[in-house]
Amino acid sequence: MTTATITGGGVGVLLSILLIFFYLLYEIMPLFKSADIEAQQSYSVATNTAALYLAMEEQAEIAFRLTATGEAVFFRADSGEVVSQRALPISAPISSFALESEESRVFALGMEDGRALIGKHDYRVSYPDDQRLISPILRFPYGEAGLQISDGSLTRLAMRDSEEALVVVGVTKGHLVGRRWTKEEDFLSEEITLVEEEFSLPTLDIAADFLLIGPQQQWLYVLSKQGDYRLISLRELTIVDRGEVSDVAALSDVRFLLGGISLLTATDDGKISQWFVVRDSERGGKYGLQFIRGFQAAGPTAALVTEHRRKGFVSIANTGELDVFYSTSQRRLLSRDLDLENVAAMAISPRADRLLVESAAGQLQSYHLENEHPEVSWSVLWSKVWYESYPEPDYVWQSSAADNDFEPKYSFAPLAFGTLKAAFYAMLIAAPLAICGAIYTAYFMAPSLRRKVKPLIELMEALPTVILGFLAGLWLAPFIERNLPAVFGVFIVLPLGVLAFAWLWSRLPATLSRRIPEGWHPLLLVPVVIFIVLGCVELSAPLERAFFNGDMRAWLTNDLGISFDQRNALVVGIAMGFAVIPTIFSIAEDAIFSVPKHLSYGSLALGATPWQSLVGVVMPTASPGIFSALMIGMGRAVGETMIVLMATGNTPIMDANIFEGMRTLAANIAVEIGETEVDSSHYRVLFLAAFVLFMFTFVVNTIAETVRQRLRQRYGNL
Repeated sequence: MTTATITGGGVGVLLSILLIFFYLLYEIMPLFKSADIEAQQSYSVATNTAALYLAMEEQAEIAFRLTATGEAVFFRADSGEVVSQRALPISAPISSFALESEESRVFALGMEDGRALIGKHDYRVSYPDDQRLISPILRFPYGEAGLQISDGSLTRLAMRDSEEALVVVGVTKGHLVGRRWTKEEDFLSEEITLVEEEFSLPTLDIAADFLLIGPQQQWLYVLSKQGDYRLISLRELTIVDRGEVSDVAALSDVRFLLGGISLLTATDDGKISQWFVVRDSERGGKYGLQFIRGFQAAGPTAALVTEHRRKGFVSIANTGELDVFYSTSQRRLLSRDLDLENVAAMAISPRADRLLVESAAGQLQSYHLENEHPEVSWSVLWSKVWYESYPEPDYVWQSSAADNDFEPKYSFAPLAFGTLKAAFYAMLIAAPLAICGAIYTAYFMAPSLRRKVKPLIELMEALPTVILGFLAGLWLAPFIERNLPAVFGVFIVLPLGVLAFAWLWSRLPATLSRRIPEGWHPLLLVPVVIFIVLGCVELSAPLERAFFNGDMRAWLTNDLGISFDQRNALVVGIAMGFAVIPTIFSIAEDAIFSVPKHLSYGSLALGATPWQSLVGVVMPTASPGIFSALMIGMGRAVGETMIVLMATGNTPIMDANIFEGMRTLAANIAVEIGETEVDSSHYRVLFLAAFVLFMFTFVVNTIAETVRQRLRQRYGNL
C-alpha cells in the first residue's frame, strides 16, 4: 500500500506538471498564429467618380465614401445600401485632399479658390426597441464656408487640429502657405474664438508631392515623389533636416502610423519604410528623420492604410496582392492575392477586423480579417527594438499607459535579467552562510546544540515571504539608505572581527578555553556579532560626515556616477537570502550528516586532521546533496514573488548595479495578471512569461539532476 501510494502520488505530481505545461501552451499558441482573410460581400457603387477617401465606423456596419466631385455617401458595408448621401458645400472644384488621421476621422478638402473645407464623419449609436441603430453624421467643425488659406489653387494640403490650435499648410504655385488659428475660450460663455495667424514657411527646393503635419504641430514633413524630403519645424519655421527616403524607386504613398510619430513611405517597387524623428549625437544634438525598419510588399503599393488602434498597416497592390504587416514586431502577418484588378481605394475598420477594397470600376469587395495578436515576435521578446520617441534601440517592458496612441512594449530581456539578478544576489548572500552553517552544524557542532539549532533554522522556512517582503520594503530599505557606511562596515568588519576573536581565543590558556565544551563555541560568537553590528551602526553617522560629506548616497551618485534607488538589489539579496538560507541549510546539512561515520573515523585513524577529513572525504561524499541544495535554493530564488515585488521598486531595467532595482518574471506576472483583459495580447504574453519561467526552472533542475547523478556515481564508491 505504501509503495502504491507513493508511486501514485509521484505520478500525480508529474501529471499535474504536464497539464500545467500544456495549459500554458494552449494560452500562448494564439500569439504566433498567422493572420487570415476571408472574402464576404461584393457590390457596385452608384457613382462612377473615383473615391478620394474610404472609411468605416466602429462596428464596420456603416461605410463612408468621399468622391473627387464632393459627394459624400454613407452606405452599409455588407450590402452597399445607401444610408444617406449629400453634396459637400464646396465653393470650387476640389484640388487636394488631406486626412488628419484614421482614428480622428477628420479630413480637409483643398479647392481651386484657395479655400480648405474641414469635415468629420461621425456616428451616433442608439437602441430603439432594443435594436442597435447607427446614424451617420457629417459635420463641419469650422463652418461650411471653409477657411481661406491662399489666393490660388491648393494643389497639396495638410492639416492638424488640437485643443489649442488648428494648423493648415498648403501648396500654391509650388510655394508653401500656412495658417494657424489659435483657439481662445470665453470664460463665461465657453465659446471658442479662432484667432488667425499667418506664418511664413521656408522656400522649397523640391516638389511638395506629400505634406503631413505631426500631432504636436511641431513638424511639417514635405516629400517629393522622387524620394527627397525636408523636415520643417513649425515652431522655428526653418528646415531642420533634409535627405532621401528612397533613392531608387518613386514614392507612391506616405502615411502616419497610429499616433502620428512614425512615417510610412511606400515606393513603386513595393518597399515600405518606417521613419521617425530622433535627436542624437551623430547630428550634433539636432533633430532628424531616421530610418527605423523596412518591409517588402508583394507588389507596388496602390493603397496603404494604417490601423486605428495598433501599429499595424495593410498594403495592397494594383493587381490585388494584399500584405498585412506589424511595424514593431517587423512581421509580415499575411500575404494573399485577392484576385482584384485596378485597386483604387481601401479602408480598414477601427477594430482591424474588416477590410473594404474598391476597384477603379466602382466595385466594392468586403473582407473579414482575423489578426488578433500581431505585436509579438522573437525580436520583440528578446532583441533590442527601436520604439517611437526613443533615441536608440533598447530592451523595454511597458505593457500599458494612459495614452490611447501607446504602443505596448513586451521585451522579456529586462525581466529575465531582473530574475537572474535577484537570484544572483540572493545566492551570493545565502549560499556561503547556508553551506558553511550546514558544514559546522553537521560536522563540528555538539549533538545537543545541533538538536536545538537545526529545528530553529528550519522553522525560518515557515515564515511567510510576504512578511519578509513587508519588512524589507518598509524597514530594511530605509535602514540601509540611512546607514550605508554601517552596511559596508558590517560586510568588511564582521569577518575580520570573527577571525580576530578566533585568534584571541586560540591564545587563551588551555585551562580557560577548555571550560567551553567542544562544539559549543558558536555561542561565544553571538555577542561578538551583535557587538560588531551595533558598533558599525553607531559609527555610521560619524563616518558619513567625515568621509562622505554627510551623505554617502549623494557621494555614490555624484562622485562615482552610481545611481542609488532605495529599494534595490542589496535589499532583495539580504531579504531573499533569509528566505533561501533555511532551504539550502536543511538539505545540505542532512547530506553532510548522512555521510557514514566510518568514513570520517577511518580518515581520522589514518592521521588526517578533522579539517582534512571534511575536505577530502565528507564533502565529496555529500557533494550530490550539497549541489541539490544549491539548485533548489536557486529555484526558490528564481520563483520568489512577494519579496522582489515589495522590495525592488519593480523597475524593468537592465542594470547590474547592486543599488538599482529590477523586476522579475514572477513579480511581473503577479503585478499585471489581475489587470489584463482576458485573451488579449498582454494576457497571453504574461502566460508566455510564465512558460519561460517554467522552462527555465525545468532546464536548471534537469541540469542539476544530471550533475547530481554524476557526482553520486563518482563518489558513491566511498
